Amino acid sequence: MSLNKVICLQQITAELLKRDHYLLYIFTPFCGTCNLARSMLKKIESVHQEDIFYEMNASLYPEFMQDNQIESVPCLVVKKDNRIVEKVYAFHSIPNIYRYLLDYKPEMFKNS
Repeated sequence: MSLNKVICLQQITAELLKRDHYLLYIFTPFCGTCNLARSMLKKIESVHQEDIFYEMNASLYPEFMQDNQIESVPCLVVKKDNRIVEKVYAFHSIPNIYRYLLDYKPEMFKNS
């Protein structure tokens, strides 16, 4: 019997924020656009059956928001080589998000 993995964006922690690379989805709970963006990310994780994104409630991390000049939510922060290389504010569509995954997480698309 095959068990499907339950996919849910992983909550960020102070420890995880110290990593030198990650894809971080930043939201606020009552933002309708944030909920739509989150559903896109969950769909991508579901298709790939793996955890890809971390999520952060912007209200709980005001210092991070200010230090990293996050202008609005939703926001997908791409951290690579210990620096933020991209902030995506317009999610548009699932294919648009895949464009960033191809650039920043190409190992997802290599055949085993």
